[in-house]
Amino acid sequence: MFNIKNYGSSSEDDSENEGTNTENSNETMLTHLKPVDSSLSLAKKMEICSAPLVTPTNNEDERVLVNNNQELMHNPKYEELFAPTYGPENPFQTQQMKATRNMLSGYVERAHISEFQFENQRRTFTSYGFAIDPSTEPTTDEKGDAIVVSAMIAPPVETEGKTVFETIKKRPLDKKKRNKNDKPEDVTGFLGPWGGYEGERRVMKPEGDEAKELEEILAKRQKKGKVDDDKPLEEKCILHIDKATDYLGRSWIEAPRSETQLRSDTPPDKCFLPKAHIFTWKGHTKGVAAVRWYPNTAHLMLSAGMDCRVKIWEVYGDRRCVRTYFGHRQAVRDVNFNNSGKKFLSAAYDRYIKLWDTETGDCISRFTSRKVPYCAKFHPDEDKQHLFVAGTSDKKIICWDTRSGEIVQEYDRHLGAVNTITFVDDNRRF
Repeated sequence: MFNIKNYGSSSEDDSENEGTNTENSNETMLTHLKPVDSSLSLAKKMEICSAPLVTPTNNEDERVLVNNNQELMHNPKYEELFAPTYGPENPFQTQQMKATRNMLSGYVERAHISEFQFENQRRTFTSYGFAIDPSTEPTTDEKGDAIVVSAMIAPPVETEGKTVFETIKKRPLDKKKRNKNDKPEDVTGFLGPWGGYEGERRVMKPEGDEAKELEEILAKRQKKGKVDDDKPLEEKCILHIDKATDYLGRSWIEAPRSETQLRSDTPPDKCFLPKAHIFTWKGHTKGVAAVRWYPNTAHLMLSAGMDCRVKIWEVYGDRRCVRTYFGHRQAVRDVNFNNSGKKFLSAAYDRYIKLWDTETGDCISRFTSRKVPYCAKFHPDEDKQHLFVAGTSDKKIICWDTRSGEIVQEYDRHLGAVNTITFVDDNRRF
């Protein structure tokens, strides 16, 4: 069996060797047909290049860093990390705007500082006017730390550069001596714990030249100040119609009987809100502060103007301005009729309340509390028409008697100026 195995293996090896020798002989015969290798070519070796070899200056391995990135995925060199920014520059930007920043106002970095030292420097700067500058470091030539000085507070000499948490020399005025007299038998001179300091002055006022200068300044201010004229203005009135009575002798204050039935007790067939503009009354040169209807009939209209005048107008007929009342130095704030309409009150910013006769235009009485009246109103009851109340600027309501001209009652529980008054509960309250 061993011989048979050797016989088979030897025949296979021989056949392989014969095939290999045949291939090598074929390649040798075809060598002259193959092209010559470029490395063995004489043309390449004898070629002349006029351009010398130049090493490129730019580093092809350099990586571009994005400015907004918060992480680095490789270890960059110093030249890469602090290289200038690529791209065009804005010629209109200042150096501060070109600087790197992570917020709108600048560049913010986290810093770990001692809370005690921060509070120490803050209180020192507030109390003494100086603090250590944290943005600078002392050099070998300088002694101590650089400080920042306040422009508002002068650092005291006694501090000697110490902070508020460090002890300094006591100043003579830090601890004052008290006047002591603890003897209870001394009735007039006993002080106890209420004794003041030695040399203490309770009332401080200028003396000498300062007192004279102060008096001169106050005298000049008094001259420049407005001098109030306490005298009331002389009252007068103007009648704008030709006659104060008609052909029957009736006064202009009476209700008309021809155009409308104002004296009728029967109600109208239909009541409705006005829907169209009917008429405009013009006569005041400035704004109108208040308008009041004539009681019951409303055929007349009373207006208080900011031009210091009070006017009464016709509502029916020609709608004329019947009479103008002059009697206030400043704007008229409010007007109000009594129940009959024959008298009315006018309250103005000149601090006067005046009682007028509607028909004749005479001023009957004048009332003032030296405060600006904002409103004035008669008592609604028929038996109390001689009383009226007025709300003033000093948070009070004052009740006057028109017969005596004196104040009957004052109400002072308001927290602000009184602008209007309304009677309620059968006129027992307001």
